[in-house]
Amino acid sequence: MSCKPARCGPSHNLPDTSETHIRDSPPGERPHADAEMMRVLKSAPVRMASDPSSGVIAYWKHDALHDVVAPMADHVLMTFPSGALRFERRAGRSVVLGTARPGTITVIPAGSTSRWDIPRPLSVIHFYLRHRTLERVALEAGTAAPGDLRERSAHPDAVTSRLLLSAADVLGGNAALDALFRQQMTDLLATRLLVAHAGSPAPIQSVIGGLSPATLGRAIERLRSDVDADVSLAALASDAGLSRFHFCRAFKESTGLSPHAWLRQHRLEQAMKMLSDTDESVASIAAALGYASQTAFAAAFRKLTGETPSDWRKRMR
Repeated sequence: MSCKPARCGPSHNLPDTSETHIRDSPPGERPHADAEMMRVLKSAPVRMASDPSSGVIAYWKHDALHDVVAPMADHVLMTFPSGALRFERRAGRSVVLGTARPGTITVIPAGSTSRWDIPRPLSVIHFYLRHRTLERVALEAGTAAPGDLRERSAHPDAVTSRLLLSAADVLGGNAALDALFRQQMTDLLATRLLVAHAGSPAPIQSVIGGLSPATLGRAIERLRSDVDADVSLAALASDAGLSRFHFCRAFKESTGLSPHAWLRQHRLEQAMKMLSDTDESVASIAAALGYASQTAFAAAFRKLTGETPSDWRKRMR
């Protein structure tokens, strides 16, 4: 038996989602967003990456949805890579109609619950953010403690949408590069939420000046180390005695590149040297540089140079 959302009245099975009940579930008992989404969508994401310090990024292709999303422990951000699809989101007596399309985002604050009616299959990027991460970024950026996030449904925000799509682009390839990129992306997304989608945003304080030569040297030495070394943003910032937020800004002030972009450039230079100076196979070079596969290495190399590793090697020789 089917029911078109626009003609349906309030469901008798729909829990009370009024403002006074929206956060009644004790925070410690709420499921994490990845588990709740798997339950509601009745599937697993096409690709997903999880890091305790950078949240969870997931790419979903799911069927039509007519269900209640329970209160979750994490904030959820969504964006839509393609197409246009009307949906309905109901919370108590409040009904919001939105159109999922590129350049829009949806925000589900931690603890919120609502009924979703999505009539057809949908491709969507999800990002799950812990509230303590939002608080940390606010503290490091010098802002006031974050107020409640605003619920959004297919809200136009091209900046946040592009950030989410960029995060989804690195759900495979070089483990160290991808993890570092996601850690930086987490801080960017959290900062964007505080500025554009929090109840009481505050201006971000600027940081003037870069790292000292000694501190910069230690950071670069760590980034140049073997692929098994800890090159996480947390480790780099801790070694410099700075917060992650201030380390990233100071590193870019000193080098002109973010830590992730610097490491990517360094790995590319290593790859070029090995391709020109040795007879190692492309697969061996990919493995030596920490890429998950030869295909992932070739894609990253071509994205930066316009050529495959094999074509570049032939041209140089």
